[in-house]
Amino acid sequence: MSLVVLVRHGRSTSNTAGTLSGRSPGLTLDARGESQAMAVGERLRGVPLAAAVRSPMLRCEQTLGLALSSAGITPPVHVDDRLTECDYGRWTGRSLAELTQESLWQQVQEHPSMVVFPEGESMTAMAGRTVAAVQDWNARLAVPQGEPEPVWLLVSHGDPIKAVLSHALGQQLDDFQRIVVDPASISLVRFPPPGGQGMPTVIAMNTSAGQITDRLAGAGHGPQLGGGLGSQADNGNTT
Repeated sequence: MSLVVLVRHGRSTSNTAGTLSGRSPGLTLDARGESQAMAVGERLRGVPLAAAVRSPMLRCEQTLGLALSSAGITPPVHVDDRLTECDYGRWTGRSLAELTQESLWQQVQEHPSMVVFPEGESMTAMAGRTVAAVQDWNARLAVPQGEPEPVWLLVSHGDPIKAVLSHALGQQLDDFQRIVVDPASISLVRFPPPGGQGMPTVIAMNTSAGQITDRLAGAGHGPQLGGGLGSQADNGNTT
């Protein structure tokens, strides 16, 4: 098994401006985004990360750097181009309010599996490469049975992370707009061993508070009939 900590980058200058960031070069975190990234690091304190893997976009590089510094941890860091933002083509950099008036907008919301952005990428291709990257890193970081499961950090963008969560939930891509992934949010997914039996377990989605170590102990392990045991961390609630 392996546990993936999925982090969306902190708020960017494009988020603040209400534009579609896409792969626009040079976009940075704004002041709030920097604070959010440091708060992510506080939440990661004590997590034994086997690796940190990020999108090549600058806003993800900044988020990861600030988070690791705040957490006081130094895992091996890797850049994987498959974790980059969707290529929105001619939509990149345009106002979101303006894009809602485009005829393609409704299809983006209701049938994303059929969407190909003008001079850009299909959402199906975006989801496929992102899920493939997660599966590859799970295999690369796998450990022999009986050893503690690897925990690794992924820093990416809203739509790619939603695609991973949708896959883990067994959804069709057309359902992925039901998922919300806020800037600097943390989601947790436990994956079965590569080539092994079982299915992914979504432990948490779109969280903005709480120590991640509290979520890890026992979460997603054991029988799930009736809701499972839950986290074994002592959170003070004994009822």
